[in-house]
Amino acid sequence: MLEVNPIPAEGLTIADAARRSGVSAHTLRYYERAGLVVTDVDRTAGGRRRYRRLDLEWIKICTKLRATGMPIKTIRRYAELVAAGRGNEPERLALLEEHRADVLAKLAELQENLKLIDRKIGVYRGRLEAGDADNLWAPAQPG
Repeated sequence: MLEVNPIPAEGLTIADAARRSGVSAHTLRYYERAGLVVTDVDRTAGGRRRYRRLDLEWIKICTKLRATGMPIKTIRRYAELVAAGRGNEPERLALLEEHRADVLAKLAELQENLKLIDRKIGVYRGRLEAGDADNLWAPAQPG
């Protein structure tokens, strides 16, 4: 499969990697400092970071885990396990399954909250259509 925006052989600058990954250069540096990156990011002779495809793929995983509420500490543990290589797959699986259960619980809570919002929307629509929206409950104003 031909990639639309191939990564050059020398890798991407931090600015280009930030643009492609959708996170800031500051976030990329933070991920590296926090131990969330599974490989050593390449550097030029002058010490500037150069990101490869694997780096960008891993950053995408980190951002998705973070966006679903996984704590940095847990992402770091997952990164440590991945970087350690073979032999710890059951621990990785357990970590991901626990996170999945947390995400499902949050989704269920959000669904319940959404039901309440939908009920309130229905009440407002009904009252507005009936012309008596001014009868909706409102806190008493101090006199």
